[in-house]
Amino acid sequence: MLSLLAIAILFFINRQVFTRGYGEFEINEAEIGIGNAKVKIKPNDQDLQIAYQLWVELSTRKIGLPIDKDHDVIVEVYDSWYAFFKIARELVQAIPVRKIRSNPSTKIIIELAFKILNEALRLHLTQWQARFRKWYEIEKAKDTNNTLTPQQLQKQFPDHKALENDMLRVNQILIAYKTLLEKLINIE
Repeated sequence: MLSLLAIAILFFINRQVFTRGYGEFEINEAEIGIGNAKVKIKPNDQDLQIAYQLWVELSTRKIGLPIDKDHDVIVEVYDSWYAFFKIARELVQAIPVRKIRSNPSTKIIIELAFKILNEALRLHLTQWQARFRKWYEIEKAKDTNNTLTPQQLQKQFPDHKALENDMLRVNQILIAYKTLLEKLINIE
């Protein structure tokens, strides 16, 4: 019985020693959430790095910055959203599966990334992007003298107001996710 206890203690000590060097020693805690849905997590260094990279992407692209409906060009916003989608997916794919199984904070970071991609971006892009881009390219080609600015042209889209309202709605959700990541990595 004592030998089993000794082995368990040695295992615990070795686990603490070995995991500290790999960024799995948890020292920070954050409470994140929207509304009543809040959760406390203790992200490790790798989780913080992923959250930071997602935050940088949200903070430096049109994805996490307020959309200016009078000056932003919709196709450029979509390009930015698409680039973020690719980067976020690559960040999540690079996480070792062993970390997902063993770290609740890693699961939360992944869930947050999936919510950004699938519940915010994908729904809007599926509904609007292809239809708008096709229309925009056709209308842009018709304007051979370049008499319209991209902003003027996009406002002629038959469902422009509905697209714009949905884009602004999604933009507010994305800004809220950026705020969650700021809180998680203590950038406020």
